[in-house]
Amino acid sequence: MSDPATRLPRFSPAERWAHRSIAILTGILLITSAFLYLPELGGLIGNRQVVRVIHEIAGFALPVPILLALFSRAFRDDTGRLNRFRPSDWTWLRSRDRRSGRIAVGKFNAGQKLNAAFTLGAIIVMFMTGTLMFFSSRFPDALRTGATFVHDWLAIAVLIVVLGHIYMAFNDATARAGMRTGEVPLSWAEREHGAWAQELAPSPAVEPEVWVGDD
Repeated sequence: MSDPATRLPRFSPAERWAHRSIAILTGILLITSAFLYLPELGGLIGNRQVVRVIHEIAGFALPVPILLALFSRAFRDDTGRLNRFRPSDWTWLRSRDRRSGRIAVGKFNAGQKLNAAFTLGAIIVMFMTGTLMFFSSRFPDALRTGATFVHDWLAIAVLIVVLGHIYMAFNDATARAGMRTGEVPLSWAEREHGAWAQELAPSPAVEPEVWVGDD
């Protein structure tokens, strides 16, 4: 049994700052896009142009936290972990008792890896299509129309994934605290990320018993 008071470092300050910054910018983008594309909400805003400018600034700023966080070694190490799918990850995805602790996964489970891959891909595509829309006069109509189509539909997919991410986070208070403080209890890590817990806090070696015979 592990000591419940023992805590493991999970996220560095750079990682927590990047996560928080991306979350804030994404929230701004989703809210402003709703006011821009839904007439019912757009009518509540007196100056639509201000909302558009806020949306554009947040969109161009979205990749910045990732680029700055790349200066952190801890962030780069974790991007490598997120980019590596192992056999245990496939097993985790197929198992109904994936959260029981039976499958010893690494620092990130398969769901977190898929979410990270989608998020990075969405940021890249949204940034590119948004740039085409911002400089629309420099591109042909067909390219501008295609960029708008992809941008709008991907925004809906992002909203669904973000809501799912929030739902999962609210179901795990320890995981939320880990992102907020950077530390998690060893007992939680052993249950949710057994291989990673073993990597950081390996079980003490059991000393061999010494048999002493009769004199």
